[in-house]
Amino acid sequence: MANLTVYNRKGESVGDYEIAWSDISATINKQLLHDAVVMYQANLRQGTHRTKTRGEVAGATTKMYRQKGTGRARAGSRRSGIRRGGGHIHAKRPRDYSYRMPRKAVQAATRMAIASKLRDEEVVIVEALEFEQPSTKQMAAVLQVLPLAGKTTLLVTESHNLNVYKSARNIPGVKVLRQTDLNAYGVLVPRRIVFTKDALDAVKQRAAGGASTADAETAGSVE
Repeated sequence: MANLTVYNRKGESVGDYEIAWSDISATINKQLLHDAVVMYQANLRQGTHRTKTRGEVAGATTKMYRQKGTGRARAGSRRSGIRRGGGHIHAKRPRDYSYRMPRKAVQAATRMAIASKLRDEEVVIVEALEFEQPSTKQMAAVLQVLPLAGKTTLLVTESHNLNVYKSARNIPGVKVLRQTDLNAYGVLVPRRIVFTKDALDAVKQRAAGGASTADAETAGSVE
């Protein structure tokens, strides 16, 4: 069991939070995490790429020069894929790259991602994040004293907080998510994760209910 320091908005220690990474996920399966990240990245692809075949590019269809007597290699169409300006031999077409993993596997991967951040000591806990009105200056000051300035950071709140979202959205490398919206990709990408105490309580409680069955079905050895 590890004790994480709980900070206030001034960067002062106001208590400890007892949690072990195994409280979130009993195991960490790197292959499952990799599969989940690849899925999320594939789902982000627009898939609007398109290139032209030799039948679609501009150019005459007449033979470029006579078959024999020039000393050059024989050639037919100037649209050939081996020629500069010719069509693509295997032309790309728009396609949908999205797919879904089983729901229990996705949920287990999210828990494992959070557990890996706890294991690597990349989690910061704040007592609360409350702003009377949106203020980028105040949010930047909080990140400065934690200290998280200049680091890619994910702020996790217990529920939707519009003032926190608006205060952080103009700071490069900072993203805000509700604890119910977490996913493996979003957790693993930033260097630090800042949980409000209530948000981590909710994650811990939900993990206690779902980890015992799903991890046994989808997880491998700890790596």
